[in-house]
Amino acid sequence: MVAARLITAALVICGGCTAGAWADLCADDPEADLCDDTSTTGSVTMASGAGRSQTVSVVSFLLAAMLGGGGKSVLLFLPLALNPLSAEAAGTAAAFSANTCGSFSSVYKKAGCCGHPNQSSHFLLVPLPDKRLSHTNICAGKKPVDSGSPGGEGYFNNINCTLESGVVKALEQAGANVTKGYIGGIDATAGNRTPILTSYLEAGLCPVNVHWHLGTEHLSVGEFDEHGTGPAKSNVSDDGGDGDSRRLATNARPGFRCHKYNANDAKFTTEYNWQHCKSMHVGETYEVHWPHSAAGACGSPHQYQTPFYDGVFCKDGIITLSPLNTFIKIGVQSQIFTIVNDENYYYPDLMRGMIIDGEYGQDIGKYTGSTTGTSRSNTVCSQYAPITWQVDRKCHLISASSFDKMCADMKTQSDDMSDDLHAHGSRELVADKLAANNLQRRLVGADSDAKIVQHV
Repeated sequence: MVAARLITAALVICGGCTAGAWADLCADDPEADLCDDTSTTGSVTMASGAGRSQTVSVVSFLLAAMLGGGGKSVLLFLPLALNPLSAEAAGTAAAFSANTCGSFSSVYKKAGCCGHPNQSSHFLLVPLPDKRLSHTNICAGKKPVDSGSPGGEGYFNNINCTLESGVVKALEQAGANVTKGYIGGIDATAGNRTPILTSYLEAGLCPVNVHWHLGTEHLSVGEFDEHGTGPAKSNVSDDGGDGDSRRLATNARPGFRCHKYNANDAKFTTEYNWQHCKSMHVGETYEVHWPHSAAGACGSPHQYQTPFYDGVFCKDGIITLSPLNTFIKIGVQSQIFTIVNDENYYYPDLMRGMIIDGEYGQDIGKYTGSTTGTSRSNTVCSQYAPITWQVDRKCHLISASSFDKMCADMKTQSDDMSDDLHAHGSRELVADKLAANNLQRRLVGADSDAKIVQHV
């Protein structure tokens, strides 16, 4: 019985209540203890094997799901709250703040379990280890600045997009207009720079990061554009970004918005009690990016990295400038969401990549561009180009809890992803003269051998 397991897990994680001073903290009847208002105070710690006292954070996401406000509270609670001794020893901040065992009482009561110990709590609680396997991060510092060739010092630094004469100097940029029928001004087709048309998995790439932008960097007319709406604008700090890649100023620059927002519908206006993501708002539009790479530490504890460049260029000898293969070895998935406080739109694994289910991920525009971020514009361009972009042309609804679950997952990664737990600023829409002419459209749903591909 799930409710009984929750009680058992609470007792086990609290260190047990069977001997010594611990016995004084627990009633003979676990249910009575959980339902007693006087038992919800105090902080319980447990001694680690290294001789340190370490507070266990178990229910932070569980509480967020129940207390977030609005919608259903039927979520899957996974082992999200890793608080590794290895991180503590390395001097880095633990991923999760401490919670008390008394928090279980609130969860138990909110689930309506008091007096009904045999009913389902609609939660699955998983024990939390205080240690994990940890080795040297093989991807740390792999973001390149130089090309590696003679005279290539500083190759990847931002450059002026055009020469003084006005002639375009940079390769194609992102984010671009992905509306059906759009054609950019850079002839990437003549340069044989065709985007990856299969899935990234089929092309041998894996996701190496996830981050998102305030509003959208891409434009899809009628879906996310200058006519989109959302809640009243507020300044969102973007202090953490990746240096020259996603940060320009303290406040994140807003991009375009979707057309989904409805100020008269509570799911767009009822704020969520965020536990893991930072400076996020219900009703707002966000563009999520999943950078992929053939040179990532795929399938290893170091697969996900912040900054994402470390993950993209983790393994040597795979990505080359001569011959140029960046657009077949590096790709980014992009999907645009409006956040709602409604668990009907919950998705449990947003960290792993674009949602492809029903209308989600159905109409994908593919083209070659560059990395984005607010240090780039239509005057200053990125040298991390060309790379493939696969962009969902539609805007979708997603629950706030889906994002918070993603942030919780990010906190458990081997690398510190804390700089990507908030929205980054959006680059201005790429001018026609800086966009590629190779936008492709693939409609998902056909047989794998007969996918519909159109040059639009």
